[in-house]
Amino acid sequence: MKTIIVGGGKVGYNLFKTLTERGYDITLVEKEKETCLKIAEDFNTDVIWGDGSNLEVLKDAGIGEADIVAAVTGTDEENLIICQIAKLSFNTKKTIARVNNPKNTIMFKKLGIDDTVCSTEVIANLIEYSFDKEDYRIISVLERGSMVLSELAMKSGVSWINKEIKELTLPSECVLVSILRGETVIYPRGDTKILVNDKVVIITNKSVLAILTSELYDGGTVKWAGIKMRL
Repeated sequence: MKTIIVGGGKVGYNLFKTLTERGYDITLVEKEKETCLKIAEDFNTDVIWGDGSNLEVLKDAGIGEADIVAAVTGTDEENLIICQIAKLSFNTKKTIARVNNPKNTIMFKKLGIDDTVCSTEVIANLIEYSFDKEDYRIISVLERGSMVLSELAMKSGVSWINKEIKELTLPSECVLVSILRGETVIYPRGDTKILVNDKVVIITNKSVLAILTSELYDGGTVKWAGIKMRL
């Protein structure tokens, strides 16, 4: 998946650094020439010099192939315009806008921006979570990025299949919200059984999700100190 970051200030710089270190395909757009040169030198990579609200500049950055656009300039209006261009002109799957004035958050949401955030770490997590895996996907990021609402696919071979909820042993930081079975939403009780092709929706934190998905899909073995699933 390809991500475009517009804005090379402190937030954009650190976001670009974080995601580059994590190995993602990132392109940065910045309109100040000196800033571009510094970032290009620091990371030994190409940076697009230009106005991120300009269609031709975005095309040069490869927006046609981008799955995520994060507008993190210091101006809310500019971030809004960039995200709207990405959505309306290029059908970008996900747009993330930095909001400098919290009062603009509701307006951005109403105008179709997928996520509005302030913190570099939260933006990085939102982008990372958007790279959905075959076995699970992130539905939403909560509590400023510390918690995630996730959907786990119960494919053949997963250890939870044919078990009742009360048989599952998981950490207290994990709450089972619902089970999606076809078009039916099931609000689970202790004797609810998980079946093949169910989708289990949970709320947990990033660390627990990583361990849990490793256990379910990669054959990892995890001991949760005998704590039963919270309902």
